[in-house]
Amino acid sequence: MGIIENALTKSEAKSVKKLSIIAFSGDFDKLTAVFTLATGAAAVGYEVNIFFTFWGLDAIKQKRGRAFVGGNWLTKLFGFLMGGVKVAPNSRFNFLGAGPRIFRHLMRKKNIATLEELMEAANALGVNLYACEMAMLVLGLEKKDFIHEVKDVLGVATFLRISEGGETLFI
Repeated sequence: MGIIENALTKSEAKSVKKLSIIAFSGDFDKLTAVFTLATGAAAVGYEVNIFFTFWGLDAIKQKRGRAFVGGNWLTKLFGFLMGGVKVAPNSRFNFLGAGPRIFRHLMRKKNIATLEELMEAANALGVNLYACEMAMLVLGLEKKDFIHEVKDVLGVATFLRISEGGETLFI
């Protein structure tokens, strides 16, 4: 590769706007923030990568409600207690599960996209979804347990390489 071609490649790499989000929480309000930032960034041309780890994996499970998902009885219990995106609790003011329903109602009333709508929009906008390999091993999950939009299962080093050169948020 010549000097000019190499300079163009470096220049093009710097012009790519990139946002990477580490989704650690499975809470409704935090997942709503993850997908609001992701869809907003993708809508204005950013490459967006979301790395779901531990409780954040709950957002991308195929089974959206409570289900015994996992390898053994303990991980299946975790899978059931985590519950899925339909029953994701608020981090504060959950009110025995009524909090997210109240938020969804208020969001629809104000014509604001709900978590589920934001997730659909993220898919339509080409947001890259990744699952954390280590957290999956701990929780007894496999790639087949996740929605088909999950692009890949990654380790931390690979996610860091994908995220390089952009902004990274931890939610």
